[in-house]
Amino acid sequence: MELDLVPRLGAVLGVAITLAVLALLLRWTYGHQKNVTLPTDDPDDPVATGLLTEVSRVPGPDAARVLRERLRAEGIRATTARADGGGWALLVFPGDVKDAKVVLSRRSLD
Repeated sequence: MELDLVPRLGAVLGVAITLAVLALLLRWTYGHQKNVTLPTDDPDDPVATGLLTEVSRVPGPDAARVLRERLRAEGIRATTARADGGGWALLVFPGDVKDAKVVLSRRSLD
């Protein structure tokens, strides 16, 4: 009986050491680095809209919603956001700017 205990103990100890090394390796690879600060401001994007480009600015949220729905009906992805200078901005991706301006320049037939 005493001889059966040694191989089991070795296997359990081997698994425990392997898990500990794996945990340390993962911590080292994916752990949080508190000394690294993430950039919060982009000097090239003064309004902080990221990849989006403003195509129109309207005074209220209802007008922004109507224009956004008009763009979406034409298959153009759009969103709205409060503008820094007041009002609401209608934002689209850079590749959709030209099409969005064409759609917005048309009069509504509703």
